[in-house]
Amino acid sequence: MDRIKLLTRRHGPAAPIWRKRAAIVSGAIALGLTALLFARLADEANALFRQFVRVWWWAPLIATPAVFGGLVWITRRVAPAARGSGIPQIMAARLDPNGAMNSLASARTAAVKFLVTLVALLVGASVGREGPTVQISATIMAYAHRLFRVPIRASVMVAGGAAGVAAAFNTPLAGVTFAIEELAAAYDQRMTLLVMTAVLISGMVSLGIAGDYVYFGAMGDTLPIGRAIVVTLVAGVTGGLTGGLFARAMLAFAGSRWRPFAAMRAHPVALAIGAGLVVAALGCSTQMTWGTGYQPARMIILGHHAPLWFGAAKFLATLATAVSGMPGGIFAPSLATGAGLGDMLRTLFPASAAGPVILLGMIGYFTGAVRAPLTAVVIISEATASHSLLLPLLATALVADATSSLVCRERLYHGLSRSFT
Repeated sequence: MDRIKLLTRRHGPAAPIWRKRAAIVSGAIALGLTALLFARLADEANALFRQFVRVWWWAPLIATPAVFGGLVWITRRVAPAARGSGIPQIMAARLDPNGAMNSLASARTAAVKFLVTLVALLVGASVGREGPTVQISATIMAYAHRLFRVPIRASVMVAGGAAGVAAAFNTPLAGVTFAIEELAAAYDQRMTLLVMTAVLISGMVSLGIAGDYVYFGAMGDTLPIGRAIVVTLVAGVTGGLTGGLFARAMLAFAGSRWRPFAAMRAHPVALAIGAGLVVAALGCSTQMTWGTGYQPARMIILGHHAPLWFGAAKFLATLATAVSGMPGGIFAPSLATGAGLGDMLRTLFPASAAGPVILLGMIGYFTGAVRAPLTAVVIISEATASHSLLLPLLATALVADATSSLVCRERLYHGLSRSFT
């Protein structure tokens, strides 16, 4: 009888191993469903704003700055840890996972992140949902472990964030790569199993509900080897320089002691109102820089020309939104900026297929901004089904990473995470 009790305690339904498995499975399913809901609501918010602008094109000049200021005020009062992307918060949360559930990964922070990001999209902010999805997903995974009385370690935060990336883009491999390259400082065997399980389950939830879709549309064109080398070098250097400039500007606004930047940080609501005015002015004058930038990027990839100024305008709109202090990510806006850069580059290579040149511009800029070359390659190859371009994409990402390091030595998310530790 004692032996039976011992076996039941070790291997029964209430055993630690089964509680851990239940926490992983339930957490991954919950965050997968939440990521899909978030994506759907974000698309609806974008669509509602565009309908609003078609009727009253001038209204964002008033509404956007006012709402920016209000959202920053609410965020700072209710959940200060919800500001910004969400990825730096989870990087910081790894250092003290249990303590993070009181701020960086608390239910209040996740709820504010969810709601305020949607409201920001309702007024045309140039934000993405991918960074917020990482923070929200890591929080859900942590609470699932708390519910089943399983210790909350750094691996739990990493697995939740990685599963969030996989669900946000419908790119399971990108979730694993992101966990290794960005979130995990020490990637051991225990973390590998947890990450793979969470990404697999959240990916199945996404595929089962949303279907096997390609985020930006399928790309089947390729480049001859000689031309690919030239385009790779140009896209890598150009993207690295511009992306590095974005990262350097972000880090300067976040922590520079230069008096103008320090003065702006001292008045966060006024800064947000000014940033909202910049976003509104760019949006009203171009009608292309609003929101995530997903639609313009997709159209450019599929062969439609954009104005030559689109990349620069999206760069400024994203930078203004990011420094405002509102919740919101930069993944999708950065990919849209990179698509604009790629559209500019294809005028230099008229004999080349347009699609591959644009993708190389996208990966060059995105890598230059976030300095995560492997994640960039996997996201873009999975999100465009461009597996035949893997070598040019990887080469461009490596060139962009090296070039960006000359402009901004510190990696963007790692630099931003210091303000949360």
